[in-house]
Amino acid sequence: MDILVRPLITEKMTAITDKSGRYGFIVTPQATKEQIKAAVEKAYNVTVKEVNTIRYAGKARTRYTKAGLIAGRTNAFKKAIVKIADGQVIDFYNNI
Repeated sequence: MDILVRPLITEKMTAITDKSGRYGFIVTPQATKEQIKAAVEKAYNVTVKEVNTIRYAGKARTRYTKAGLIAGRTNAFKKAIVKIADGQVIDFYNNI
């Protein structure tokens, strides 16, 4: 099972990374903090000091179209904020 879905690269997360050395990832909803820590350490060769997780519920969305009102939901997801050891850096752009 692949724990890390994708890195979280937004303006807000980049500001947090620059300020406090924390990195964000979208992870599978079943992942535990220990599994997330092991996956990040293996994938990026860094030492993880701390892992915080946040679960987001899917939001209800509606659209008005020619066919009428269409209602649905966005997907629920889990986000992990990972603090790594001082002096270490994760480069998300090295594979581009």
